Amino acid sequence: MISKPDKNKSRKRRHNRVRNKISGTAERPRLNVYRSNKNIYAQVIDDVAGVTLVSASTLDSAVSGENKTEQAASVGKLVAQRASEKNIKTVVFDRGGYLYHGRVQALADAARENGLEF
Repeated sequence: MISKPDKNKSRKRRHNRVRNKISGTAERPRLNVYRSNKNIYAQVIDDVAGVTLVSASTLDSAVSGENKTEQAASVGKLVAQRASEKNIKTVVFDRGGYLYHGRVQALADAARENGLEF
């Protein structure tokens, strides 16, 4: 019997392939995105020190929006504001193995509009 391909396993393989090429530093940390069925999470990470500098998700009370795409845009805005409070201007975008489409794109566009450069 042929089994279905595991979507998350394939996503993790794509993510590892990207992570071999990009890494966050103190000068230019990595903006990582994780997307679940209900929520979306964003973290700004310094990989050299192994520290999360800033994070935001749809579980934060400051996030608003009617649908999941609007909520993702709100998370992008929030993570950009929190990053600017810690004087982080430029980041490396890590889409986490997801397609740059829909919620991931909405988060990235909102982060760019609110001052993050990538």
